[in-house]
Amino acid sequence: MSIKDGKLYIVGIGPGHPDLMTVAAQQAILKSEYVIGNTTYLDQIEPLLPGRKVITSSMGEEIARARHALELASRGKTVSIISGGDAGVYGMAGIVLEIAEKDGAGADAKMDVEVDADTRIQVIPGVTAANSAASILGSPITSDFATISLSDLLTPWEDIEKRIAGAAASDFVIVLYNPKSRNRNTNFGRCIEIVRRYRSGSVPVGLVKNAFRDVERAVVTTLERALDYDDFVDMHTTAIIGNSESRIWGERIITPRGYHRKYDY
Repeated sequence: MSIKDGKLYIVGIGPGHPDLMTVAAQQAILKSEYVIGNTTYLDQIEPLLPGRKVITSSMGEEIARARHALELASRGKTVSIISGGDAGVYGMAGIVLEIAEKDGAGADAKMDVEVDADTRIQVIPGVTAANSAASILGSPITSDFATISLSDLLTPWEDIEKRIAGAAASDFVIVLYNPKSRNRNTNFGRCIEIVRRYRSGSVPVGLVKNAFRDVERAVVTTLERALDYDDFVDMHTTAIIGNSESRIWGERIITPRGYHRKYDY
């Protein structure tokens, strides 16, 4: 099979509010004959779906979803596969490209995937959770920051712990994705305990749930009080832990870029 005659868009739709989708993301969906995605994300872009053939799937079906999208594109179809936030940040871009690479790797491969000047597979960027949460909290990631997913479904917890400790010791602002779920309800607490080995309890922490959706909620607290909000944190929450220079201003967090070291203002 070849996708020389088809087109596959891997589309990041941002936090879910239509106003925060890029024009390129909207155009890719409107150009597509097929749109494939998790039901939660498809519900968020429902106004763009009329006239398209919609294929829904559930969480945990990412591999099947990616294969289906590639197979449709190999038949000459124009397809959008939907990812929340940015498709390249814990999203669908990685698995789609991995499968395309594997299936097109040799003479006996199932799919001869051509990614050339025509860009038959195209990743459309979107607003990732770090950006949407940060904008609600003020400017917590204005300086260097690290993003870490606390989901250990695909990454061993031992590796996650090393990354948390490394980022904390290096004084990066830390943005936490997937901090807690029903079956992983201790990872956020374990993360906070690790960071506290390296940082003062007064360091700001911002928690944003359902950013830019109707049920949006945000909390600004400190590292020593963060676990007071453990029940608030879930899979729809993005947590941002400040660095040694971050400070709370009212209900916002400011992490200085460094202008104060060079300019008077």
